[in-house]
Order: sequence, then C-alpha cells, then structure tokens
Amino acid sequence: MNILITSAGQRVSLVRFFKKELHKLFSNGCVFTTDSNPKLAPACHVSDGFFEVPKATHNDYIDILLNICLKNDIGIVIPTIDTELNILSSNIEKFKKNGIEVVISEHHFVKTCRDKRKVNNLFLKHDIEIPKQFSRDELVFPVFVKPYDGSRSEGIFTAFDIKGIKEGHFKNEKLMFMEYITDKDYDEFTIDCYYDKHSNLKCVVPRKRIFVRAGEVNKGVTRNNFIVKEFNEKLSKLEGARGCLTIQVFLHKKLDIIKGIEINPRFGGGYPLAYLSGANFPKWIIEEYALQKEIEFFEDWEANLLMLRYDAEVLVSDYFE
Repeated sequence: MNILITSAGQRVSLVRFFKKELHKLFSNGCVFTTDSNPKLAPACHVSDGFFEVPKATHNDYIDILLNICLKNDIGIVIPTIDTELNILSSNIEKFKKNGIEVVISEHHFVKTCRDKRKVNNLFLKHDIEIPKQFSRDELVFPVFVKPYDGSRSEGIFTAFDIKGIKEGHFKNEKLMFMEYITDKDYDEFTIDCYYDKHSNLKCVVPRKRIFVRAGEVNKGVTRNNFIVKEFNEKLSKLEGARGCLTIQVFLHKKLDIIKGIEINPRFGGGYPLAYLSGANFPKWIIEEYALQKEIEFFEDWEANLLMLRYDAEVLVSDYFE
C-alpha cells in the first residue's frame, strides 16, 4: 500500500504526516510525491521517492500519473492544488478501475467550488450567509473585488472609492464585487472539514487566521466556537464532498453570525495545525480507502492551540543542475 501526493511543492509537513500514519498501518508502505520541478520541491525530498510530471493542463497528465501509480503499487492519490482538481475529479473512475483511489470530491462538486458564484449559491442553499454582492453599476464603497475562479488570493483587491476601480476591472467578467468585511467586526476563519465516502461530515476544526502570508496562514489558532455548531447542523451532508475540505468564513466578533467565502476541496496549507490538534485526516483516509473502515465522528481535537510557522531548511547533498 503506497500513497502518492501530487504537486507536493512545499507541503513538507503533509508528506511527513502521511508517512507517519501509513507506517503505523503498513510498515512497508511508501509515500511518493510528484511535482513539475521535484528537484527544487522540498516536500519531494522528504518523501520516499519523487517523480517529475508536467503541469495538470498537459494533455498527457492523467496517463502519466496513472502510469506512475501502476508502476509503483500506489493505491491512494492525494491532490493538493486547485489547478489539478478539475482534471483529477473527472478521471476518478479511470483510476478506480485500476484499483487506485483518488481522494477527491466528485466532479460536480469540484466544479462548484472552482466558481465562487456557485459557492455563494451553495452557502445560501444551506442557510449560511454570504457577503453582500454588488452589480457594477450599484457599487457600495469600500468594495472587495476578486475573480470568481481565483486561488491563493491572486487578483484580489479592495477599492475604497471609484478611483480604485479601473475601466479594465469593469470589463473583466471574471471579477466579483462584494461587501468589504472589516476586521473590526469580523475574524476570518479557515475550517478543516473531513467528509467520508458518503459525503457525511465527520470532523470540523475552525482555525482563526491571525496572519496570512502569500495566501497561506502563517499564524493561526484553533477555536471551538459557534462555527462548529453551525457546520454540524447545516453542512452535515454535502453531496459529492469527499476527504479534506477547507472552508473559509467570516465570524462576527460579538454576534453568532458567519458569512461564507470559499470552499476548497483539498488540503489547505494550514492543515498542519488541525492535524497537530488531533484531527488525523491522513489516518482516516488510509483507514477508509485502504482498509474499508467506517470513520466515526470526531470532536476531541485540542481547542485554543496556537501555531506559529517559520521557515526551515531541507538540505540535499550532491545536487547538480
């Protein structure tokens, strides 16, 4: 039983977590990684072996990935970046026919998550508020602007008056204009959620985003708060959701109000905090997809656990370009 983590990049902690949990259940199991430039990807050097692959947009990406899995006895594939979710989710059955589980949400759910307009409708369907949306000719300043298909905070900005909106912004059909949520009233949270094969919610871990760097949380803390209750009541079933989802919301500082922002059907960069608090998603994935176990609801993770991230080094001997 081997595992493949794709587009591993800098996800050193995630690779180490999977290695640790896999070895507990399969002592000879290996965790492999792929990347478009694996020699310069730190996570690849802490895995049991790595493979260079083209970007997910390449015509042969799926065939190359499947061939790697077949040659290396890989039974579970873990995607990690937005750009590969669409192609992998549309090929779930192709891998499954070869005895390989791609732990990813169903294609229709992934397509919804990749379009923030559809995500807004999903939140509303489940009775979760969203920031007010504005048409281009009825803007209320300050206004927050972001592309409906963006990721990693790319292309987002806040305009405090009409001068901040350029002609190109009005012509860009991908841009959404919405209510600016101030940190005076709201805290921003990322919630790590685990959904089983049947799209049932099994764990909810809210992480307050204290400081964000390049779209990824750098300092955060777990909180057992109103979000947990709301998610367990309103998002206990999300048709098509599987594995790890990271859901972003704003939580009012004084009132029991949350506003949904995004749903990312993959491991988030800040997941290490959830794992270290006790929410063992890698173990559950191995148990569910390799050992066919039912996953029990889990809520005994550690609240108020602070994570302060820092840069560390991965050294590679005898490296030549």
